[in-house]
Amino acid sequence: MKLVHYLKPVRTVLFLWCALTVAAGHAEEPLGRENAVKALHRCVEFFRTHASTHGGYVFRISEDLSLREGEVKVGNTTAWIEPPATPSVGNAYLEAYRLTSDPLLLDAAMETATALLRGQLVSGGWGEQIEFASDDRERYAYRSDSVDGTKRRNTTTFDDDKTQSVIRFLMRLDIATGQSDAAIHDAVLYALDGVLQSQYPNGAWPQRYDSIPTGAPNPVLKASYPTTWSKTYVKQPYDRYYTLNDGTIADLITTLLEAFDLYHDARYFNAAIRGGDFLLLAQMPLPQPGWAQQYNPQMQPSWARKFEPPAITGGESQQVMRTLLLLYRRSADERYREAVKTALTYYETCLRKDGRLARFYELKTNRPLYMTQTYELSYSDADVPTHYSFVVKSSLGRIRSELEKIESTPRDRLWVPSQPKPPKQTESLAAEAARVVAELDARGAWVESGKLKSHPEANVKRIISSATFIRNLNTLATYIAATN
Repeated sequence: MKLVHYLKPVRTVLFLWCALTVAAGHAEEPLGRENAVKALHRCVEFFRTHASTHGGYVFRISEDLSLREGEVKVGNTTAWIEPPATPSVGNAYLEAYRLTSDPLLLDAAMETATALLRGQLVSGGWGEQIEFASDDRERYAYRSDSVDGTKRRNTTTFDDDKTQSVIRFLMRLDIATGQSDAAIHDAVLYALDGVLQSQYPNGAWPQRYDSIPTGAPNPVLKASYPTTWSKTYVKQPYDRYYTLNDGTIADLITTLLEAFDLYHDARYFNAAIRGGDFLLLAQMPLPQPGWAQQYNPQMQPSWARKFEPPAITGGESQQVMRTLLLLYRRSADERYREAVKTALTYYETCLRKDGRLARFYELKTNRPLYMTQTYELSYSDADVPTHYSFVVKSSLGRIRSELEKIESTPRDRLWVPSQPKPPKQTESLAAEAARVVAELDARGAWVESGKLKSHPEANVKRIISSATFIRNLNTLATYIAATN
């Protein structure tokens, strides 16, 4: 047999090895600052031009840009408020500007702020959406339209971090620009005044409001169990109830603490502390020293939506405990720490076999409560609706670690304001930045597999997501900052 027959397979192996080596070397070539800046500009210009309406944003858009949705279907002249929509995108621009000092990003943040100012209501905050078409705006009491709010929709909502997220973004932008934009500064103070005025005497807030409550204030009471409660849904207005659901009061407290840190107005700190005092009032007595999602004026757990019964919650309670630990760090008030210790011990006994928590526990019996798909209460999770989390992840271990850390911290070191550290270049950061650049399409968009829940008839399979844009923009900005 000739030698060439032996060399052929060797040459093939060598060729493949060389090809793979070259390909791998090419894939590992550093992205470089210049390419990262170009990619950042492309994605921001695309998102501002094609994903925005008047500087406002939504949750998701179809790949061809024809369909849009927030929590519900919206048209191309409507922006959404709830994160990760308009204020979250604006905050992403602002954070990227802080990291890179790129004026394009500050301009984008200012454009988003202008959109939000057009959506501020006479009542002080923001609703679910902002309408920009003239005919649609006539239905709302937008402050910028110089209306009195008496005959138009004027409902400020704290649900799902809507108004709170707007306030935080506008505050940060106000400080970043040296309070040089009078309209932004005025909108922030006006919104914060609305938060202060809507706080109840017991320290709580409603889920939403359209006017400041007047008349005899509700009595300040400690939480208690109702003598009886209906096992079937009781439809009733609950928007003025004391609401922990979806982080309403926890988000207000953290927003007010940030307002105090930025503006040094003691009213904001005092209101946050009063909010914490309400959380103490809302802690249920034994045998279930946790919290409910919402309370009626008698400070008893109550029905809200048809899948939210009077119950002890394993969901919002975890955010409540983290908020109380934050308040303990800020105030050194032992009551906040002690409330967490009591609640944490209780919730650790509530863990399911899978290590998670039920969203609801029956009053007094502590049995996990679920709903069937026909919205009937059940002790089984075999037939729960899919639109709502009736089982939630447990963060009890992390809360326990935080509590132990706090208990070993000297009182004079409980609160040390943190300063952002310059990002460091790492292999993982470089690889992630290279990945997000490679995934940009020719337009400068990140397109991914996904659906538009509010457009089932369209059978959309690929979308452009604000959440993905925010995450990838932060990656690029962090990489650029780390290359300095």
